[in-house]
Amino acid sequence: MPNTASPEPTYDVVVVGAGFAGLYTLHSLRQRGVSVRLFEAGDGVGGTWYWNRYPGARCDVDSADYSYSFDDALQQEWEWTERYPAQPEILRYLEHVTDRFGLREDITFGTRVTSAHFDDESGLWTIGTDGGDGRTDTVTARWTVMATGPLSAARLPDIDGRDTFAGEVHHTAHWPANGVDFTGKRIGVIGTGSSGVQAIPVIADEAAQLTVFQRTAGFVIPARNRPLDPGELAEIKADYPARRQLQRESHGGWILPAPVGLALETAPEVQVKEYETRWAAGGLAFQTTFGDIMMDARANETAAEFVRSKIRETVTDPATAEALCPQGYPLGTKRVCIGTDYYETYNRDNVDLVDLRATPIERIVPEGIRTEAGLHELDMIVYATGFDAMTGALGAIDIRGRGGVTLRETWEAGPRTYLGVAVAGFPNLFVLAGPGSPSVLSNVVVSIEQHVEWVIGYLDHMRSTGSRYAEATAEAQDQWVEHVTTIAEPSLYMRADSWYLGATVPGKPRIFMPYLGGVGTYRNLCAQIAADGYRGFTTTAEPA
Repeated sequence: MPNTASPEPTYDVVVVGAGFAGLYTLHSLRQRGVSVRLFEAGDGVGGTWYWNRYPGARCDVDSADYSYSFDDALQQEWEWTERYPAQPEILRYLEHVTDRFGLREDITFGTRVTSAHFDDESGLWTIGTDGGDGRTDTVTARWTVMATGPLSAARLPDIDGRDTFAGEVHHTAHWPANGVDFTGKRIGVIGTGSSGVQAIPVIADEAAQLTVFQRTAGFVIPARNRPLDPGELAEIKADYPARRQLQRESHGGWILPAPVGLALETAPEVQVKEYETRWAAGGLAFQTTFGDIMMDARANETAAEFVRSKIRETVTDPATAEALCPQGYPLGTKRVCIGTDYYETYNRDNVDLVDLRATPIERIVPEGIRTEAGLHELDMIVYATGFDAMTGALGAIDIRGRGGVTLRETWEAGPRTYLGVAVAGFPNLFVLAGPGSPSVLSNVVVSIEQHVEWVIGYLDHMRSTGSRYAEATAEAQDQWVEHVTTIAEPSLYMRADSWYLGATVPGKPRIFMPYLGGVGTYRNLCAQIAADGYRGFTTTAEPA
């Protein structure tokens, strides 16, 4: 009989991306003695924390919780210094993890994955890479894990004349490692999402003049960041087992104070008192002051109007204050921004706000940005315009499944996955923190660990049962997409033109991409599917 066994691949597994997800995947596979190679476009580890080096870059999840839980010695030895970790500290942490577990030897840096093609006959993936300067290569693998991240594909706005500007141009998601000097310069910042909110106050401290071009006003809650007291951190570490379990069982993967009741059942003066308490404490807990804020539009408006009152109280110029007041969408349906001195910055003499809804940009010219109100002369433009969220990084790679069908074609009407981790027609391809999973609506490190452990568990199952490859069934995928949509459709989230829906990218299909059911619920569903023999997947055995 002819030998029909599959050819030997270059590696058992190829992992793409060296952020939180990719590093944990690599470590888990190495522990199992699996041959694995991780490809990373950057020259170092860190993922989004490698690229997003802009001034003020900081996480909005408490540092003690925005960290790995898989190794107790690791979580006990690392000393976080602030309530909310800044980009340099997170990067140092991930570099420490990489060196502590000896991961560098299996990482190829400075190499972008450009293609991933599945071969029906061999059951292997062929991975194309570009190392720059014309250095291209291909490797094969039995499994491919895309740890490319939901917020990693930076995008620039489509503005006429964008490439004609004669000054410096920077994007917050591709910030120079050596930093940028704003001293004595006229700076224009386009975008007031999370990156803009964090960068604007820092830039204002150094620039001669800062002009902020605001497309949509956002809800910005004060961070109230502070140094972490060593005693406080020691208490957290002593309680880590229980704390981590609470995170895994929670809705968002973080530990927040419980709601104090329902806004619509609370007297207005008591509402204000409770909002004041959460505002003073800072952080994401404001959004959960009352249990109906994200359930009922009327309840939500009480929180939204409180934030507007704080803006009017803080910003001295009434016209600027009104322009900064978010209108037209519920609080929290676009990512709530956590900032430091953001609204206070607009009281500075060297800061101007341009409301693009009132005076849109006409074009960018060599001298600066021209709006309907006139020319703003600039020395530098900073784009804080975010990402092609959740699908952009995958869409940038030429991924082809069975029969050469591309992922771009498959997702032409919007992303469709099973559990946010697998796509029908793409065997042995796994996506971490992908569309259809909690990912961006959660403490993403908690979601990442769950995804990695679930995928590794499935690979263990395949290896132990002699499965050549496995893929999600179209039926299971359709049912999951329907489940995700059914939860999202009645929610307040559907009332905002957010990147959760793909609305910030022109021409992108509008579909609510993350899973709203919560981290704990999702974890239990995935565990039950695994217990049922990985229900929703079909496997093909390795030829004898």
